[in-house]
Amino acid sequence: MLSQNERERYSRQIMLFGEEGQERLKEATIFIAGAGGLGSPISIYLAVAGVGRIVLVDKDTVERTNLNRQILHYDRDIGRKKTASAEEKLQAFNPDIAVEVIETTIDETNVHDLVGDADGIVDAMDNFPTRYLLNRTALEKKIPLFHGAIRGLYGQATTVLPGKTACLQCTFPHPPPREVFPVVGITPGFIGMVQATEVVKYLVGTGELLANRLLLWDGERAVVEEVALEQNPSCEVCGGRNIYGRNTP
Repeated sequence: MLSQNERERYSRQIMLFGEEGQERLKEATIFIAGAGGLGSPISIYLAVAGVGRIVLVDKDTVERTNLNRQILHYDRDIGRKKTASAEEKLQAFNPDIAVEVIETTIDETNVHDLVGDADGIVDAMDNFPTRYLLNRTALEKKIPLFHGAIRGLYGQATTVLPGKTACLQCTFPHPPPREVFPVVGITPGFIGMVQATEVVKYLVGTGELLANRLLLWDGERAVVEEVALEQNPSCEVCGGRNIYGRNTP
């Protein structure tokens, strides 16, 4: 049940989702991988929307070079762990939610325990090996993966629904080379908002998700395009040799 304070805090959202929808947000747990450029706007907006429990994982320390885009962190946070900085800000944004931060590197040995009983996984990473790991974990746990990635003034987003859509490995079978890529903060801001919107829609059961659709943002031209996706029956993760032992439609 929502408290009177929560009814006031979320009154404009309740006009859209009803109290039942807001209660779904309150009861949800969302796992966010990364507290950087994408993780910052995603976690902030999920916190203020009232997602009841946010689990945020990051290993890094705040550096000055982060500050043009990682809006969870301030100049005074340089040298602090991103998890500590993020927890402080998110609890200040909304003291009515639970914020759990974990300082570690996500890998094969811990990913299942880290995700735990989350209702969804948000990919706010900057490398494809970890993204592929999150993708496999989402499929095995049968929970959605909300993917986003950026470079410069360009970005992309899609939502993976296990058993229903192409997985991340179908869409990107070969990872791009590792690099220190250029970025301006407005790009992860834009893509992060798309990802946060997908999470909220999924949790309250409204709207049309980016299922089997890849949204492409071209900030140079201020153009949003869309690419239709299909599951690859030969995909080693979700296709002919998938975890379910059969091809999914």
